Order: sequence, then C-alpha cells, then structure tokens
Amino acid sequence: MVDENDKLNEKNDSEALQNDKSCNDGKCDMDLILDIPLDVTVELGNVKMPVNELLQLGQGSIIELSKQVGEPLDIYVNKKLVAKGEVVILDEKFGIRVSDIINPAERVKSLG
Repeated sequence: MVDENDKLNEKNDSEALQNDKSCNDGKCDMDLILDIPLDVTVELGNVKMPVNELLQLGQGSIIELSKQVGEPLDIYVNKKLVAKGEVVILDEKFGIRVSDIINPAERVKSLG
C-alpha cells in the first residue's frame, strides 16, 4: 500500500530533477557521477603458493608470476576487467598504455 506522503515525495523529487540545471527534458547528464572515485588496479601477474613457501620468503626472494614478459597486463576498475595494456615509463614512474578495451558483452559475461 502506497502512502500519500510517498506519492508526494516522489512527485517533488521528480520535479526537482526536472528543474535541476544538470537535467534537460528529464534526462540528467553525466556531471552527477563524474566525481565518484573508482579503484583502478593493474595486475602484473599472480601466483598461488603453499603457506610453507610463503613463510620461507625473505628479503631478496623472487616470486615468479604467471604472466610472460611482453604479455598484456589486465586493467581492472572496481575489480572488474575492463581493458588490457602495456607498461610504459613516464618521468621515472610506471604507467600503463591501454591497448585493448574489453567489449561490453564480454564484461557482462564476466559478471555472472
């Protein structure tokens, strides 16, 4: 059962959106979400190891990762794969050149 106050609040919210300068004809533009922070992660590779090997690691130990040199790196946004890229160096810092964007259909498949 819908309360009359709920109907009134929905109507007021709808009118506020329609009157908002960031909305045009009832459709809001992207300005509302542009400042939302997202976690971007680039994965060099991964490895599984037993606890006893992990406990034996020390300074100078080398961990062999799953990816080969030159293989594209995975770029994740909020833990979802969105692109592939390659390492570049910019002013003594690492960067990633995006080489391939994962198409939306593939991204949807990865969600399930």
